Amino acid sequence: MSAPARVTPSISETTSKVPRGTLYRGNEGMWSWVLHRVTGIAIFFFLLVHILDTALIRVSPEAYDAVIGTYKNPIMGLGEVALVGAIAYHAYNGLRIILVDFWGWATRHQRQLWWGVLGLWVVTMLGFTPRHLINVFSSMGVGH
Repeated sequence: MSAPARVTPSISETTSKVPRGTLYRGNEGMWSWVLHRVTGIAIFFFLLVHILDTALIRVSPEAYDAVIGTYKNPIMGLGEVALVGAIAYHAYNGLRIILVDFWGWATRHQRQLWWGVLGLWVVTMLGFTPRHLINVFSSMGVGH
């Protein structure tokens, strides 16, 4: 008796839709990782600029006043909202990462914890943003 003929599978049957070697495929874990890195870099650059403009007071108080004066506009007010958003997300997600690193139950519930991080972030931003923007836009015409 002869062996059955070997059927060669088609390319679509043997080719994965996801590239090999890709760890993340667009789920919550990938977005948590990406947002944590992006917010960390943004906070780093803010702190760098903040240290440099604060150090300017030792060089020239007039130059310091001029630089700080440029920050008093609505665009920078929106930037402050973005900064608080970045800090809040980075802090809440950092706590989630600590939980996942130290407790086994948290590893099994990473997805729910990330949604919890987003929920806390939304509540924080809903509390901060309106109050801050009221302050920013109410002082537009008033000299301080």
